[in-house]
Amino acid sequence: MAKIRIGHGYDVHALAEGLTLRLGGVDIAHAKGCVAHSDGDVLVHALCDALLGAAALGDIGKHFPDTDPAYKGIDSLVLLREVTALLDRHGYAIGNVDTTLVLQRPKVKPLIGTMREALAGAMGIGVDDVSVKATTTERLGFAGREEGVAAHAVALIEAQ
Repeated sequence: MAKIRIGHGYDVHALAEGLTLRLGGVDIAHAKGCVAHSDGDVLVHALCDALLGAAALGDIGKHFPDTDPAYKGIDSLVLLREVTALLDRHGYAIGNVDTTLVLQRPKVKPLIGTMREALAGAMGIGVDDVSVKATTTERLGFAGREEGVAAHAVALIEAQ
């Protein structure tokens, strides 16, 4: 029987005027973007945490601390590629991932296919193994007030 493991990741970033909004590896035209040390891609950060957690390898902050100038403004897909390589070195392959963005605006439904492709490419897996969903909070909480954006991710990995 193959050894399978499951991990969960969560990330949140504040939104501020005049910053670039990047979600799922895709730049999105919007008046606000994520406040962050890196590019602030909450979806990729949550996914990295889910993958690392599944392998019991810590979290994104352990591997890519926001105190390290090397990660200032970094494209989070680079981090996802590094996490994927780390899993491979530890003998794990990614089975599938399921992610959810939590934000009021902008509507990202038209970009979900592009996000799935970007994430799949960074992880070296098929697009059919990547799920991206989005939901609002019905104008409740920080996401509903458009003060921030959050993401959840679940990942299944298998020992090779």
